[in-house]
Amino acid sequence: MFTLFRKPSPANANVKQDDQQTFRVRVRTRPHGDVVEFRFTKSAHIGIDDSGNHIFRKPVVSSQHFDKGELIVQFDRNYRVTGTQGENVDFIPVSEWED
Repeated sequence: MFTLFRKPSPANANVKQDDQQTFRVRVRTRPHGDVVEFRFTKSAHIGIDDSGNHIFRKPVVSSQHFDKGELIVQFDRNYRVTGTQGENVDFIPVSEWED
């Protein structure tokens, strides 16, 4: 009811929101340390899982060494990031690569 005075939830350290529709993530592959960046939008890339929450799931293939992995970014129904997971990749915090 009184959402005007409620503090916004803190942003996730691994996901940067460029604008209202666009997000960015950078990951480092574990075998060779290649950096791969993903830019994704609400309308084109984010789907809905069985529980009604939003999810971005993407296979990762580095261009230099062809390292493979997978990244998952989970959102609530209001597109706030609730979690990040990676298989064979490590997320690079936004504070390390932000312009």
